[in-house]
Amino acid sequence: MNTRPLLALIRKDLLLHLGNRRALILTLAAPIAIASFFGSLFGGTTGQTKPTGIPIDLVDLDRSPVSGEIVTNLAGEESLKARIVDEEEARRDVGEGRAAVAAILPGSFGQQAGRAFFRPGTKPEIVVLRDPSRNIEAGMVEGLLMKHVMESVSRRVLSGEDGRRYTREALAEVTGGPGGLLPAERRGALSNMLSSIDQWMAFMPANSTGAASRGGGMSIPFQTRHEENVGPAGQGPSLYNGYAHSFGGMSVQFILMAGIDWGILVLMERQRGLWGRLRAAPLSRGTLLAGRAASGAMIAFGTMTLCWAFSMAVFGVRVRGSWPGFAACNIAFSLFAATFGLCIAALGRTPEATRGIAIFAVLLMVMMGGAWVPSFIFPVWLQKLAVVIPARWAVDGFDAMTWRGLGWRSAVAPVAVMLGSAAALAWLACRCFKWERA
Repeated sequence: MNTRPLLALIRKDLLLHLGNRRALILTLAAPIAIASFFGSLFGGTTGQTKPTGIPIDLVDLDRSPVSGEIVTNLAGEESLKARIVDEEEARRDVGEGRAAVAAILPGSFGQQAGRAFFRPGTKPEIVVLRDPSRNIEAGMVEGLLMKHVMESVSRRVLSGEDGRRYTREALAEVTGGPGGLLPAERRGALSNMLSSIDQWMAFMPANSTGAASRGGGMSIPFQTRHEENVGPAGQGPSLYNGYAHSFGGMSVQFILMAGIDWGILVLMERQRGLWGRLRAAPLSRGTLLAGRAASGAMIAFGTMTLCWAFSMAVFGVRVRGSWPGFAACNIAFSLFAATFGLCIAALGRTPEATRGIAIFAVLLMVMMGGAWVPSFIFPVWLQKLAVVIPARWAVDGFDAMTWRGLGWRSAVAPVAVMLGSAAALAWLACRCFKWERA
C-alpha cells in the first residue's frame, strides 16, 4: 500500500484543524471550562473541599429545656447550616428556596413528649416543612432530628425529678386504668418495669435547678467512622476527585461533538465534488477513510492529552491506577470517536439533515453514559440499558484508572468495548460510503 497519499491526507486534516479556531475552542477550551464547573459541583478534591451545610430553619414554640436542648444540638451539627427563626419566616424561607427544611417544635412539646414516652395516646407533632426539590437533604435532616429528639426526651424522662414524675404518672395509669387497657399479664410486666425505673431514678443525680443530669437518657447505641478513601487491597486508599470524573466525561462529550464536525466536513467536501475528483487519482476508498480515521484519532488523542494535563496541573487529578491502562483507554476512545465521525460521513445525506440527528445521538450517548453525572445515581433499568453505550465504558475506564486506582485488568473491558465499537463503525462506514452524493 502506498503510504504517501495516506500521510498527505492526514497532514491536510491536521493543518485544517489547527487553523480552525472554532474547532480548537470546541474540542479543548469548552471541555476544560465545563469540566472545571462540574468537578466543583461533584465535590472537588477529597480533603480540600468542605461540604456546604444544609440550610435548615428551626422554630421553637415550646421554649422548654427539652426543646431548647434539641434546637441547640441541631444548630451545632457541622452538616447543617441552622437558623433559629419564627414560624412565619420559616415557611417563607422554605417556600422561596432559602432553606431545604424547617422543623417546628410545637408548644408544650417537652411535657407531651415526656408523658407519651411510656404510654400510648396522643403524641406531640413536629411539623417538618420540606422544599420538594431537595428531598435527599430533607431525609438527612429528619434523621438528625430523630436522633436529637430521642436523646433529649429520653434524658429528661429517664433521670431527675421530671423523669420520676412521668414514670409515676404512667405507673398510676397502668395500675389504675380500666381493665381493658392491657391484658393482665402485660399490665403486670409493664408495672414491674416502671417500678424498677422509678427506683433506679431515685439514685440519679440532678443539678441545682432540678433538671436531669447530662448523664442520663438514651442515645444511639453505636457511632460511625467514615472511611471514604477505600481503595483496592494492597494498592493504598482511593482519593475521590470530582474533577477526574468531570474531565473524563466532558472530554468524551466534546470530542464526540468534534467527531460530528469531522463527518460533516466530509459531507461538505463531497457536496463540492472533491471526492469525485479524488476518485480519478490513485486513491482508494480504504485509503481515504483510513486517512480520515487516523487524523481524527490523532486530534482526539491530542485533545484528551491536553485536557488531562490541565486537570493534573490545576486540580490535582492523578492516575492512581495503571498508566498503560490509562493510555489504552485514551487511545481506544480516540479511535472510537474518529470512526464515529466516519460513520456520520458515510450514512449522512446532507450536512444540514445530518447535524441535528448526530447532535441528538451524541447527547443521548453521553447522558446515558454517565458523562454528565455518575451513572450510579441512574434508575436500575437505565443502568442496565447503558451497558451497551460505548461512552459509558469510556467514562468507567477513566474513573478506574484515575481516582479509583484500579489495575490494568480493569481497563481491559472498556478498551475491548471501545475498540470493538470502533471496528464495527469503521466496517459500516466502508460499506456505506459513496464517492458521489446520491
